[in-house]
This record gives sequence, structure tokens and C-alpha cells, in this order.
Amino acid sequence: MSPQEFTLYKFAELLDSCKRARLTGTRGSEEIYNLQIVDCLESLKFLPEVRNIIDVGSGGGLPGVVWAIMRPESQITLIDSINKKCEAMQEIINSLEINNVNIICARSEDFARTHRGKFDLACARAVASAGVTAELLAPLVKISGQIITFKGEKVHDELSEVNNKWHKLGLSEPEIKFYGDKDSYKCLVIWEKISKCPSIYPRKPGQAAIKKFWE
Repeated sequence: MSPQEFTLYKFAELLDSCKRARLTGTRGSEEIYNLQIVDCLESLKFLPEVRNIIDVGSGGGLPGVVWAIMRPESQITLIDSINKKCEAMQEIINSLEINNVNIICARSEDFARTHRGKFDLACARAVASAGVTAELLAPLVKISGQIITFKGEKVHDELSEVNNKWHKLGLSEPEIKFYGDKDSYKCLVIWEKISKCPSIYPRKPGQAAIKKFWE
């Protein structure tokens, strides 16, 4: 077993043993590894060689911590608005002795106002619909950077409702990358940041889900 594999298994055990906060919906370290961590590992083949990444709504550090372990040359910021999750994740990071992870407890909309365009890549896993997620991530990324979200069988419905208005966020049209088994619906949706995101974004916390940017 490689040092990275050992750290990933330890990460699964720490997520399972965490009593302070429910960091993942999966229970049992083996299931966490097979269902959650492996899923994040499969996404690595689509991840560019970037240095500065933010994982929005990170919760249990998926995919951020997995990426940090596998890409030690990158700096990963985990951001979540729930304080007990952030505290629990800090304990896990300390136990894993990972030095390329930074944890921020804040709403991403508030954080983006002072860290606009600072990241090479922003990602989110199981946070919101594709359109809402794009609005949350776009302000954080520099031009020529990327935003990525994990999706499943409803991906085409979520993308079509935006009606090709991604340019309103300074984004390219999305690209879908499927992974996993040949019959799997698991995919990444990837956008390029091609122009400046308008200054009206980010809006106040919660507004992205109430009034959609494309309507």
C-alpha cells in the first residue's frame, strides 16, 4: 500500500469515527472509501494541473481532501458555512498531517467578495443544481480557470434549464465528462472562465437559489 493509499484509508476511518458532526451520509469506513473516496479519485483524471483550488460546501472534505492527498503540490481551500463541520474537519486534517489544506468557515457568497478571482479552480459536490452551483463558483475563479461540479442522471435537465446563458457569468458552455462503469450516470460538468464575472455576483447568501440568474 502506498503512503497516499494509507492516508486515504485513514481519512475514511476518521470520517466514520467523527462524532462532532455528520460529515458524510455514508456510514462505515469501508463504505465511505468505496462509495465516496473512490468517486473523488475517479474525478482526478479530469483535473488539470492546477495549484490553487477551492472546494465549496465541502462538508466532509469530499473531494477537497482527496485531491489534496493525491495532488500535494496544489493548495486546497475547503469552505463550509457550518461551524461544527469546519471544526471537525480541522481535527481530521491535523490527524492526517496534511499541510496543503486550508479550512474556511463562511458562506461562499461572503468569502467571494474578498477573494474574487483568486483561484485556478473551484469545485462543488452535491451542493445545488448546476445553474445555482455555477453562480456560486464563477466569481471565485480567475479568467482561464475552471469550475467543476459533480452530477448524476439529472445532469442534462439541470443544464438545459439554463438555456445557454452561461456567458452571463463569464463562463463557457459546459462540457460533460462521464466516469465510472459504462452504464454509470456519474459525471463532472466543467466550465472554463472566459471573461470577467459581472460585479453583481455573488449576490447575497441564498439569492442564487431563489431567483435564478438565467431567468
